[in-house]
Amino acid sequence: MTADADNTPPPDFVAVAQASDLAPGQMTFVAVERERIVLANVDGAFYALRDVCGHRNAPLSKGRLDGCVIECPLHFAQFDIRTGKLIDGPISADVPAYEVRVEAGTVYLRR
Repeated sequence: MTADADNTPPPDFVAVAQASDLAPGQMTFVAVERERIVLANVDGAFYALRDVCGHRNAPLSKGRLDGCVIECPLHFAQFDIRTGKLIDGPISADVPAYEVRVEAGTVYLRR
């Protein structure tokens, strides 16, 4: 799937960042339709999860990213940033993941 030459996003996707704005090993939050999403660059690949840990609704973007593991800042629950799957922690719920595409230097998320 590619974006048109006029920078039209791929169907069902919304532009959220420029790939050059997020270096490998960094993460940030973005808002899509009033929903907070944590966006991470892991070795040049971009991943996105809902920016809310299921335990006390802590923002995962305020936590720590170590390789493919994102850690909640409150109670240290750990999730795989690629899938949202719970690795370890005081809860038993995964975090919803979003499909990410990078086209012509722009990072897009599926709505």
